[in-house]
Amino acid sequence: MNSMASRSQKIRTASITRRDWMRGAAAAGLGMVVPYGPRESAGAVYDTATDTAIRRGLEWLQKNQSAIGHWTGGTYPTAMTSLAGLALLCSGSTATQGPYASIIRRSVDYIVSQANPNGLIGDPKYDSRYTYGHGFAMLFLSQILGEEDDVDRREELLALLGKAVAFSGFAQTSSGGWGYVSAKEGNDFDEGSTTITQVQGLRGCRNAGIPVPIDTIERAKQYIYSCKNADGGISYSFKNRGTSRPAITAAALAALYNAGDYDSTHVPEMLRYCQEKLYSLDDGIQHFGHWHYTYLYYSQVVYREGGEQWTQFRDRIYEKIVQQQQAIGSWGGNIGPIYVTAINLLILQLDKGLLPILQR
Repeated sequence: MNSMASRSQKIRTASITRRDWMRGAAAAGLGMVVPYGPRESAGAVYDTATDTAIRRGLEWLQKNQSAIGHWTGGTYPTAMTSLAGLALLCSGSTATQGPYASIIRRSVDYIVSQANPNGLIGDPKYDSRYTYGHGFAMLFLSQILGEEDDVDRREELLALLGKAVAFSGFAQTSSGGWGYVSAKEGNDFDEGSTTITQVQGLRGCRNAGIPVPIDTIERAKQYIYSCKNADGGISYSFKNRGTSRPAITAAALAALYNAGDYDSTHVPEMLRYCQEKLYSLDDGIQHFGHWHYTYLYYSQVVYREGGEQWTQFRDRIYEKIVQQQQAIGSWGGNIGPIYVTAINLLILQLDKGLLPILQR
């Protein structure tokens, strides 16, 4: 009880849309979207510690964007820029409104500049395992599309995302998954984490009105089902089964929810597996070095479940993340501060309900 109980009292859900909230702010004479408070946003009233952590993290991202609009972590500039952009969108700002509008706009400009004639978003020379960047870029730009008021930019994004969806279909393997590169370049290799990234990106596009072939999604769903082990967990790859991976299972479950699969025969077994392995936040679980990746997706799963289960889990994971923030406002960990900071901000802002793909 104690601190968690008080945190539960301070964070409560509401149900208004991102645009409704922004209009309400304007009507109240605020002049711009305020991404932190404490205040009631589209999803929650945040306690002071969480609210401060979010603000400091967003400001750190703002300060560390490059002059050309990207963030980079090693050799993943497209993926890192898309994740950072998504974290900023979760605050309530868009590419045209809010305190982070110019930062988001520059990140959109950068991602658009990485689009290739064949539909791939990213530069294979610099984007290691470019399907990650491609998937996250589709997700980011699809969330931008609904708020884009400039007709020319909107048409540009529609055309770009249409080609991106086509590229994903081309890159899909014979098994229905995706690898680190296209099926042709990767000898038809595929694995779970890149498959999940593609599914979420494609779902974001579909929700934004971009035509996505049903067969592409159905084959991806079947791929995930085919990777499920007897314990309900998902293995690394269809061709390299091995033991179940908690991280990939959580990501696969989030992707199935995005694909509209809430009650197939596979989902309850996957839910039970994740509940057993991940709900307690036990550091002893085998995350294979990817704690933040794991909880980026598992938080989405529990958030969609809602109710007391989400409330209790949210209080614990928010408290854990806030305590780990560094003095400069970022978080450290595997793959680097851009990656970890963006993911932590996505988790901490779930309750705001401002990013369409993550809404209940």
